[in-house]
Amino acid sequence: MPRVPAKPRKFKARNLTCPYPTCRSLFKNASGRTQHMNAMHACTFAPAPRAPVPAPDEIEHQHDFEEGQPGQLHDAIAPDGDNEQHEIAQNEQRETRLHPHLTGRPCRKNGHFLPPDSEPEPEDRPPPTDFSPYNNRPHFELADFLFRKDQMSGAKIDELMGLWAATLPEDQDPPFADHKDLYETIDDTPLGGVKWESFTVSYTGVVPDVNPPAWMSDEYTVWYRCPRQVLLNQLSNPDFAHEMDYTPKQVYGTNNKREYKDFMSGNWAWKQADILAEDPANEGATFCPVILGSDKTTVSVGTGHTEYYPLYLSNGLVHNNARRAHRNAVSVIAFLAIPKTDQEHQNLDNYRTFRRRLFHTSLRFILHSLRPGMTEAEIVRCADGHYRRMLYGLGPYIADYPEQALLACIVQGWCPKCTAPHDDLDSAECVRRSHEHTEALLEAFNHATLWNDYGVISDLTPFTVDFPRADIYELISPDLLHQVIKGTFKDHLVDWVVAYIEHEHSASDAAAILADIDRRIAATPSFPGLRNFEQGRGFKQWTGDDSKGLMKVFLPAIAGHVPEQMLRAVSAFMEFCYIARRNVIDEHSLDMLDDALERFHRDREIFRNVGVRPTGFSLPRQHSLKHYRPHIQLFGALNGLCSSITESKHIKAVKEPWRRSSRFNAIGQMLLTNQRLDKLAAARMDFTARGMLNGPCVRLPRAIVAAPEEHAEDMQDEQEQEDNDAAAAAAAAIAAEDDDEGDVDGPTVLGEVVLAKGRVRGLPSDVEELADVVGHPRLPELIRRFLFEQVNPGQDVSGMDVPLEDCPEFSGRVSIFPSAVATYYAPSDMCGVGGMHRERIRSVQSWRRGPPRRDCAFIERDANLPGFRGLHAVRVLLFMSLKYNGRLYPCALVSWFSPIDDVPCPDTGMWIVEPDVDQDGTRSLSVVHIDCFLRGAHLIGVPAGDTFLPVGFQASDSLDAFQAFYVNKYADHHSHEIAF
Repeated sequence: MPRVPAKPRKFKARNLTCPYPTCRSLFKNASGRTQHMNAMHACTFAPAPRAPVPAPDEIEHQHDFEEGQPGQLHDAIAPDGDNEQHEIAQNEQRETRLHPHLTGRPCRKNGHFLPPDSEPEPEDRPPPTDFSPYNNRPHFELADFLFRKDQMSGAKIDELMGLWAATLPEDQDPPFADHKDLYETIDDTPLGGVKWESFTVSYTGVVPDVNPPAWMSDEYTVWYRCPRQVLLNQLSNPDFAHEMDYTPKQVYGTNNKREYKDFMSGNWAWKQADILAEDPANEGATFCPVILGSDKTTVSVGTGHTEYYPLYLSNGLVHNNARRAHRNAVSVIAFLAIPKTDQEHQNLDNYRTFRRRLFHTSLRFILHSLRPGMTEAEIVRCADGHYRRMLYGLGPYIADYPEQALLACIVQGWCPKCTAPHDDLDSAECVRRSHEHTEALLEAFNHATLWNDYGVISDLTPFTVDFPRADIYELISPDLLHQVIKGTFKDHLVDWVVAYIEHEHSASDAAAILADIDRRIAATPSFPGLRNFEQGRGFKQWTGDDSKGLMKVFLPAIAGHVPEQMLRAVSAFMEFCYIARRNVIDEHSLDMLDDALERFHRDREIFRNVGVRPTGFSLPRQHSLKHYRPHIQLFGALNGLCSSITESKHIKAVKEPWRRSSRFNAIGQMLLTNQRLDKLAAARMDFTARGMLNGPCVRLPRAIVAAPEEHAEDMQDEQEQEDNDAAAAAAAAIAAEDDDEGDVDGPTVLGEVVLAKGRVRGLPSDVEELADVVGHPRLPELIRRFLFEQVNPGQDVSGMDVPLEDCPEFSGRVSIFPSAVATYYAPSDMCGVGGMHRERIRSVQSWRRGPPRRDCAFIERDANLPGFRGLHAVRVLLFMSLKYNGRLYPCALVSWFSPIDDVPCPDTGMWIVEPDVDQDGTRSLSVVHIDCFLRGAHLIGVPAGDTFLPVGFQASDSLDAFQAFYVNKYADHHSHEIAF
């Protein structure tokens, strides 16, 4: 029988937008949009619908929401009034004092100050229909898609345009003739492109007459672009309109304790403003710190060890969350030269001196355009549309330790911040380095004394001496990634623990212990955001994320295998690390930071006593921890100045452009790629500000001119396609549950936990049958006791204590859900700009086609008790919903855990809990309302003594196999802040 060809599917435009304010998803039909809303946005806050896109009457209704429609949360905080009241209540607990002189006062374009509360001066902009140099919006969106999003190669763009042309009549052309046409169009964009320039540097010292090394005659090219113009682009970016501070501030919170958060809340910006305020001409101006960062990065190891040396720039006005979110708040402004020579000459003093001077000379030249604006204000248009009189100043410099030594012109092994001896860095007898102190040393001592006794390189001058109010010794920023996470934790403590085990035990016993530690790490229960170390810590190349992941599970893994004092040393360091990485740090937190550091210094002596560190702890990266408190007071919370920000920028600014190049003389191609990306970003910003990118970029429905019977057939085909699309959207929404965790855009709201929108299929809804299928025969009884508590609120007696016959009868339907979604404010973790974070708490019979997964959670117990004392830990066995007397009750069947002591474990600092059991020895169960949940909890089994885990032990068995569990407060920063 001949095969009947399938009827071709008709194109259906994605005309519907997601009404969630910051989501740009598009949909073909309302069903798909509803599924998306239920899966992705139902647990945040009620969305404010966007302004509808002009369209025919047939689609005007598609932006409307009806009362009670899925996607609106009537029990959550409203997006306007209630949330605003919450923010006001928070602000009432804080007092913000602004600098009295450098107030960031708006002015006119001619520099004259505006009256208070004046509107910004109107900006001359093209009409809202002018997409130049692009023909229209689809033309721009296609260019952005091909070049930025898909990063399509030139050859593939040519092929695509050829195929596109083949579908058009002869008198029509595709959007772009070829890839050259696309590139030329982007290059013609008048916004955002700061031209790349270059200069060359060469050695001018003494050259030997015989066989001079090649590096002495080579010329080294430095590519750069004007940092002033890049800074102006950042300051005028409307994306940051509500995320910039235009004046230094001092924030005081509870009990009038000083709080440090964004950069302008630190003391350094205030002191700089005090200095500038000495000139009356600067009254009302804005002080803008210039934050720099540089770090070499390798793009290819196997094909010539290709390295690049990018220099980045940001501004101190923008909030830390925007800088961490990589929203064009950090820009590459230069690629520094990297001199290389053979092994015969690489250790020569004159070669090392040349490399250092090349670095500082390059920075002086690159930054020279900023110098005039450091003493005389210039008029700058800012992100909020106002003009301000702007004064610049060199701010913190983000760098790892080798580059810090290079910046400070000191010998490696010494501290770039103070004069502590390199062989006794923790000595109390030291002073802070400064330009004045170094100049005094240079006048008093010779080269050898400076090198040996002070660690100063006498024939080198820091680039900052050429700029006003800049002292490199003060401006070197702490580096959480390399000093704390990769340095003190991974390179020191982890290696020392391994060295101790190998030192104290025979080779075979040490191997067995280390293998057990790896099995414990691999057996850690799953948790959102937690890396799965299937092979323990035994992998070759460590990344920053690997080190962060290991920190979360390392303490329980070594417990029982190392002395208690060693555990306390690691625990104290962990406390220091998690406090230092907070988004907001107050004076109480600083005292906790000092206490943790003191305990770490005291307990780390065990590594000296057992012979692992016989020479002591004179390590620059560990020593740097002593400077963290004053650094936080100077620059605000340190997570906005970490080198992880610049390392992440490497991907977009260096690695991806290099991969897109021909790999031959790639630097020029990389510069051009960066410039085109900047132009596309600037064009999108401009079009958005002019209201030209509102809603989706779609093809509007064409008028139907077919005969009535053809019209009916078309409508039937469209209905069939819409049904298929709805089914596909439903499947996609369920699949999206694996990917909807992490940062959440939008404003700050109170946290909440809601059930997933898709229930588990194939289970009976009758409570008695369901109890048999899920293996919990007491489920009907527990539901009745739960309902007693719900219909009798405020009673002292628990539903578990009353006679069953006094509890309501229940014979209704019960629905089972695979998970619940917790959304809460966690700005210290990976979060949206508003500080919101989302995680999914799961309870499923099979996780990823494997064994069951029953996650744990925190339940609120007493809000008046601090930390974990006010919480319960539970394990979720079922997520359910049931209806009784016309009311829907979302709830969960849980088993309970109770602390084994009134205080946390003295060695690890974590609470230890054990399962609650009934009189028959089975675990205590009950049904609780979903509103009782706070968020997910991470429990890690406590091995009995030095018991070894059996080979093949699975992480899915942990919560059933152990008799006691650590409440892992190191699972993330929010856990650390609530489970102490």
